[in-house]
Amino acid sequence: MATLHFRDAMIWINGVDLSDDCAEITMNYGSETLDETAFGDTTRINKGGLFTWSLDAKFHQDFTTGSVDATLWPLVGTTTCFEIRPLNSCSTAINPRYTGIGIVSNYPGVGGAVGTLLDVPVTIASASAILRQSSAT
Repeated sequence: MATLHFRDAMIWINGVDLSDDCAEITMNYGSETLDETAFGDTTRINKGGLFTWSLDAKFHQDFTTGSVDATLWPLVGTTTCFEIRPLNSCSTAINPRYTGIGIVSNYPGVGGAVGTLLDVPVTIASASAILRQSSAT
C-alpha cells in the first residue's frame, strides 16, 4: 500500500497557483441522506441523494499582487474554477486531480491573535459537479 506524506499539495484558484501560501486544505465530499422509511419498517431506511462538496483551505495571508488577498477578495460571492492535487506534479492514478466550479462563500481577510501568523481560512462551496481525474496531465 502506498502512503503519502502530505507536504506538497497543489491548489489553483481562478487560474492562480496559491500552493506556496496554503497551509491546509480539506475537500469535503458526500451525499445527502434521504429518509425512505415507511410504515411497517422497523429500521430507518436511507437513500442517497444529491452529491455535495466544499473545499476548506487555510492560507498564510499575503497582500502582494497576484497572491492570496488579490486573488480571493474579488471572488467572494462569485463562481470560480479550482484545481487541487495531493502532490504538486502531473496527475496520475496515484496523484488524481480534482476540478470544479465553486463559490467563494467565506473569506475573512484579516484576523488572528497577537504574535501568530496572519492566516486566513477560505471556504469554497459547490457550484458544479466536482471531477476526479487520474489521467496524466
